[in-house]
Amino acid sequence: MIAENTATVADAVRGGWVDTRAPEGWRPYLRMMRADRPIGWWLLLLPCWWGLALAGASGGFRAVDLWLAVAFWIGAVAMRGAGCCLNDIVDRDIDGRVERTRSRPIPSGAITVRQAVACMLGLCLVGLAVLLTMNAAAIGIAFASLVFVAIYPFMKRITYWPQLFLGLAFNWGALVAWAAQTGGIGWPALWLYLAGICWTIGYDTIYACQDKEDDALIGVKSTALRFGAQTREWVAGFYAGAVLLAGVAMISAGMGWGAVLVAGFGAHLAWQVRALDPDDGAVCLRLFRSNREAGLALVGAILLAGVL
Repeated sequence: MIAENTATVADAVRGGWVDTRAPEGWRPYLRMMRADRPIGWWLLLLPCWWGLALAGASGGFRAVDLWLAVAFWIGAVAMRGAGCCLNDIVDRDIDGRVERTRSRPIPSGAITVRQAVACMLGLCLVGLAVLLTMNAAAIGIAFASLVFVAIYPFMKRITYWPQLFLGLAFNWGALVAWAAQTGGIGWPALWLYLAGICWTIGYDTIYACQDKEDDALIGVKSTALRFGAQTREWVAGFYAGAVLLAGVAMISAGMGWGAVLVAGFGAHLAWQVRALDPDDGAVCLRLFRSNREAGLALVGAILLAGVL
């Protein structure tokens, strides 16, 4: 039985399905996977859909692309869960010292490290099973991402730029998806990957603003601390880079004037910058979560440009 103070997690969605409908024995694992916070797997999935949409729009869609879209969704949910397990295993001591994270399953005692490792390996097997349905190029490129996945949880101890390493890991799916559709790597996919990295640095800086005080006290680094009073300007700069590079990716894929459709993506990011208050945690969390809509806007822009 889970102790009363571990029955919920401080930064979880209140009244979410995990706390109200999931079997009680599953709840600590689902909380560790952030199953009640889908924004994480959305942010992992969207670059995959960008790459798949860009490859299809420029070279022609195939029936198998429908499976690939679903496969990337399954893989994103599984691998995001596995990544959360790894992050919580590595950060269990730090999480216990931060107000927002001390009630997570491992530091609260609801799950042991051994149980967390078992959960992570199970989720990795799901991701592997999905990946093995793709071509050899996509499989090889996907395995290369494990370098960034493995080192990311440690970066906050080393550099003020852990958000950069998150971007390197989270946007790798754009390359995998392009390869799954085309059988190789091309410049459009690389430009799209760079756009995703800029996007990630921006939105994860917003997310990190919630923990600035605790991070400073325990010695954990982030771009939110690095940027300080200039956080809004830095976020604006990275978001502008994301929009510009996404447009370059579309032009590189032969879409020409269709690249102007990234304006919808850019408008959403501009709204985030205008609304950003780095000292208001509730505002930062709301803006961070809104990046699902921002990413979907870019998917729509790519598909529409391909049709036109």
